[in-house]
Amino acid sequence: MSAAAVEHPCEDEPELSLLEEANELAEQLPGRRVEIIGGVITVAPSPDGPHARALTKLMRPFIAAGLDDGDSVVLQGIGLWLPGGPEDYAIPDLALVDADLDAHRLDNNCYDPAVFRLVLEVTSSNYKGDLRHKVAVYAEAKIPVYVILDRKHSRVHVLTEPVGGTYDRHEVYAPGQQAPLPESIGAEVTLDVAELIGAGRAKSSQSADSSPSADSSPSGD
Repeated sequence: MSAAAVEHPCEDEPELSLLEEANELAEQLPGRRVEIIGGVITVAPSPDGPHARALTKLMRPFIAAGLDDGDSVVLQGIGLWLPGGPEDYAIPDLALVDADLDAHRLDNNCYDPAVFRLVLEVTSSNYKGDLRHKVAVYAEAKIPVYVILDRKHSRVHVLTEPVGGTYDRHEVYAPGQQAPLPESIGAEVTLDVAELIGAGRAKSSQSADSSPSADSSPSGD
């Protein structure tokens, strides 16, 4: 994520808290995703068409598996309160949460991480934030499953077993493979990597190099 530049208040104005600054920035930048990660305000770029198309494709297998009814729901853009800082929060692109989440609402329209079964991010130009910084904060929040659709490197990452600031297990899947998710989320769900990568790519763009690079591995660093 790119750190946002926040104007300092005039001397005769009360000093804003970090959370108030983030909310003010969100009002000034409609359509942008403002978060506080590690005590730093970050701003994600506005989602493009391929990003939105990939999210639509990603929701379908969860809904088909019955995870949007009963004791769980699939939601986009819901706030997740983070334990790493007094005002830290994230807004994952997609989340699978317990159906009783309304009983677990905390500050700033964010929810207790205990109700999150899975979070999912579709990378944009800020892909290093999803592959590195968010690995650490989601693991610290004990989110059981973190899925990353890495559009830059044409990969799907499935991270499980959070311990401290990292995940003990992560699997990386390439186009042509199926990415199975843990049944602990409530049902059997498998993601078609080629379909998701194709949905997340601009139709006019050339096929990206599918070879892995050093930046394509999630890290808690």
